[in-house]
Amino acid sequence: MSEQTQDPAGGHRPGGVVIVGAGMAGVQTAVALREQGFAGPVTLVGAEPHQPYDRPPLSKAVLLGKAEDSAFDVDFEELDITLRLGLDVTGLRAGAHELDTLEGPVAYDVLVLATGAEPVALPGSEGVPGVHLLRTLDDAARLRPVLERQHDVVVVGAGWIGAEFTTAARAAGCAVTVVEAADHPLAGTMPAEVAAPMAGWYAESGAELLTGARVARVEQGAVHLTDGRVVPAGAVVVGIGARPATAWLAGSGIALGPDGSVTADRSLRTSLPDVYAVGDCASFPSDRYGERLLVHHWDNALQGPRAVAAALAGGEAGTYDPVPYFWSEQFGRFVQYAGRHTGADTLLWRGDPGDPSWTVCWLRRGVLVAVLAVSRPRDLAQGRKLVEAGARIDPARAADSSVPLKSTVLRGL
Repeated sequence: MSEQTQDPAGGHRPGGVVIVGAGMAGVQTAVALREQGFAGPVTLVGAEPHQPYDRPPLSKAVLLGKAEDSAFDVDFEELDITLRLGLDVTGLRAGAHELDTLEGPVAYDVLVLATGAEPVALPGSEGVPGVHLLRTLDDAARLRPVLERQHDVVVVGAGWIGAEFTTAARAAGCAVTVVEAADHPLAGTMPAEVAAPMAGWYAESGAELLTGARVARVEQGAVHLTDGRVVPAGAVVVGIGARPATAWLAGSGIALGPDGSVTADRSLRTSLPDVYAVGDCASFPSDRYGERLLVHHWDNALQGPRAVAAALAGGEAGTYDPVPYFWSEQFGRFVQYAGRHTGADTLLWRGDPGDPSWTVCWLRRGVLVAVLAVSRPRDLAQGRKLVEAGARIDPARAADSSVPLKSTVLRGL
């Protein structure tokens, strides 16, 4: 860890670029600044005391005890990046160019907000023994003994994190019941016809999936559903979504959207001067999709920081308008998605959804706008490039899984 700069009054006044949030987006912003030649002070402020770490392994290797942590392989001292860990930032005073923290003010010349998102708690479950969220390294550490002791586990929410945790819990030998309020998994992110074959993955793994099941209340040892059923629970894991971690910005003057996200512009600048926002806490306007996007995925936390670093190091702001991409490892399958299928008018299947691998393509007026690939990485790689290019494809050829996606492009149109 590099030395911290002290002013004569004893406060911490680094100036330069200060990044709030030491997750993927924050770390990548700091690293990208150095990679792109920024030579001024860079300070990374994190609320957790741990060395900055990556989150995806928390629901896999770390949770199953196959790894103690998932710290980034970054030599912060060599890069002359000052770390201030275990430090809560409580407010922003833009006029003074200062952050308020429990250890006193921190000054900045340029501020990058990278505070990520925080999981949504199940109403009424706060303080109930045995109820867990899975977002941090400490969360994973608390859940590891649950899996080791093979408790009966109830997972609330059949989204991406619910599926990944269920996969880990079944691998550890736990009996798992998944309670989902909607009538299919991944409600809100995937159409029912695409999610339908995924529902079978739960039973295949030995987990029980209850759809259309709403939680009435949770008590120690049991989850009560609104239809009167009671599901025994040695532990309860809640995975019902996440919201931008921006409550601390209240009263700062920074513009927030209805979803709580920082409303950044096309260059990821916020409504305040000298303040940028990246990753899960920020939304941005997309010309590609004609709407404002809030993307809670790893790739966005990797790509956005590079755009901000380029602007700060080179002095010229570009336009950030990526094709969203994410992946999930669940039930022995590698699921990848690129694009955005909202507004698509055609859905094509490549392969049989009953098979171990298959792909779905979404088209809008003949143009490929999104691809979901289940254990078909070549489809994803080729499809992602076609989505980025706005390629028009032949639907009949695209529906033939033996034809490479790159060979389905219609030329000369």
